[in-house]
Amino acid sequence: MQFSFSEEQEEFRSMLRRFLEAKSPPSAVRAQMVTDQGYDPDVWASLAGELGVTALHIPEEYGGAGFGVSELAIAAEEMGRALLCAPFFASTVMAATAIINAGSDDQKRTLLPDLASGDVIATLAAAEPGGGWAPDQIKMTATKAGDGYTLTGAKSYVLDGMNAGRIVIAANAPGGGIALFTAAADGQGVSRTALKSMDPTRKLARIDFDAAPVELLGDAAAGAEAYAKTMDVMLTCLANEMNGGAERLREDALEYVSMRMQFGRSIASFQTTKHKAADMLLDVELSKAAGYSAASALDDDDPDARAVASLAKAAASEAYFQTAVHAVQMHGGIGFTFDNDTHLWFKRAKQSEAFLGDANLHRERMMQHWGTEA
Repeated sequence: MQFSFSEEQEEFRSMLRRFLEAKSPPSAVRAQMVTDQGYDPDVWASLAGELGVTALHIPEEYGGAGFGVSELAIAAEEMGRALLCAPFFASTVMAATAIINAGSDDQKRTLLPDLASGDVIATLAAAEPGGGWAPDQIKMTATKAGDGYTLTGAKSYVLDGMNAGRIVIAANAPGGGIALFTAAADGQGVSRTALKSMDPTRKLARIDFDAAPVELLGDAAAGAEAYAKTMDVMLTCLANEMNGGAERLREDALEYVSMRMQFGRSIASFQTTKHKAADMLLDVELSKAAGYSAASALDDDDPDARAVASLAKAAASEAYFQTAVHAVQMHGGIGFTFDNDTHLWFKRAKQSEAFLGDANLHRERMMQHWGTEA
């Protein structure tokens, strides 16, 4: 399919790419990934203040720019291409979206302006130790305590959990069904532990709750749909982020083989290399089409948007990792070394493949939406 962005959207992409090329070269990625914080606060401040990416899809009445998922997906794609180390996905894509979908008007007015400005970093905690992101895998259940609620249990694989000042938590309401709650990250009964991640460019944490007081976002009865809508946006943005990384790997691999000489000619002329290059192009372009379609479907309130979001994630999971494998192989022996940058995107590809659910889970989600037995 042919998908085209508006002139304004392409200008935004170009502006963001120039910024990231200057602020997030591989040397900067390597410098930040070995720190405990995992990102550069000055770069984050510029992203929020100069470029406004932290406010992109937050409605204007809550301090945001009021754009749609398509603009959010463009930002995610460019950040994936640059392998940016920053809490954008956790705070802007995950937590802000959850508050937009679940919160009351008063809660949005209280919480969203600080996320839009980048002054507060937030995250969404849903998966539990040994579990996943699907609603039936979430076992934590809130307990009614006076006029409020408390949570007891653990959440794992929490993106930027150590950097967050606020946490949005997916848990079962006392009467059943997924609801969304929120708490300060340093609040009573909340403790955090950094986890070692396969991908050093993304920091993960375990968060334990011990009768921690939490605030219900909006109406508990609407929580399941709010979580599902939030998941749709997260999947779409993650798919586009993965496509950006895959495109970067493809370009770097082609540049390398065009310069690498063997037997008196460029190895780009070898048939096996051509086959891999063709496979990479096909995989990446098809996955990009799915990612852009998902963003457009969400902006248009398409009734099939949920299925297309899962389709996009399934396609990106396979395209990104397979492209990463080809990129390593096309670099030859140097592609397996730490000094070569390819492994940075390879590790992101592998972690992203499982993050928010693998391809099999999302094919099943897609077929369930369309009423077909998987």
